[in-house]
Amino acid sequence: MDIIGAATGALHDGFGYLAVSFCLAAIGLNIQFGYAGLVNFGQAAFLSVGGYIMGAAIATSGIPTVLAILLAIAFTVALALILGIPTLRLRADYLAIVTIAAAEILRLVFGTSFRTYFHGKDGVTGFTAGFRSLNPLPNYDGFFLTYSREELWTIIVGWSLVIMISLLTWALMRSPWGRVLRGIREDEDAMRSLGKNVYGYKIQALILGGVVGCAGGFVGAFGAASVQADTFNLDFTFIALTMLILGGAARILGPVVGAVMFWAILSFLGSVLTQLASYPVVAQFMNADQASTIRLMLVGLALMLLMIYRPQGIFGDRREIALDAH
Repeated sequence: MDIIGAATGALHDGFGYLAVSFCLAAIGLNIQFGYAGLVNFGQAAFLSVGGYIMGAAIATSGIPTVLAILLAIAFTVALALILGIPTLRLRADYLAIVTIAAAEILRLVFGTSFRTYFHGKDGVTGFTAGFRSLNPLPNYDGFFLTYSREELWTIIVGWSLVIMISLLTWALMRSPWGRVLRGIREDEDAMRSLGKNVYGYKIQALILGGVVGCAGGFVGAFGAASVQADTFNLDFTFIALTMLILGGAARILGPVVGAVMFWAILSFLGSVLTQLASYPVVAQFMNADQASTIRLMLVGLALMLLMIYRPQGIFGDRREIALDAH
């Protein structure tokens, strides 16, 4: 069995553009859920808006890349306002219901409607030329890892974004604004009694987390060179939330470490199980096609054990995941 090859593949995927995209989604969820206590089950909606609006603006309308990115951010802010204004005065579960519904509605709209712009199930392509024209890198063929120049460029830009956004989050959460946000998570009524506009702070947290998630949509789109509606299904948000809980909610490094570990473990298990399926003894119980399903079962079992014995995650604190749902 090629354990070294499996470990190399895990390292490759753990730092690949998909890991970056999910990491940014998890950082956005950390701002909303970890720090503000907002239960957002539709983070995929913000990434889909980022990827689709940017991609369609470039490919269909010929808008320059920077302007297309700004346009996608504006749509993301508008989406956060549409979702947040009618729900954030109510209990936490209303936001959860609205966001999960919005993610599914947008997935269906992007996948079936406005085919002139979004191209249905075929998705949007042909928008990466401007981004890749800035690439000064050659192909990378290292001792362990191999990346094409396009993939390496996307990864470098993506992880640079992760670092900058993590530093910004760190600064914000240690500012008076961040302390109020934590206070709202712990006790909304106490913050209201101090004269704080709880509703306004929640709106701001939802917008900020959505824009960070939108950046994850950019990275995923540029890395894949396409945007597909089925990518942004319900599993997307729950995987990002799993990464956040794995690393630890309300911790700057929580979503980063959680994303890298999740993808690395998933890749490693997939490679090992596929190799095991080639042995006659194991082939009686598992074939190569079943290896992918079994790896998800094993990851799910590991997460169940984590929630039993360390529900706060690797870096987290139990108090950070106890929400006030009034």
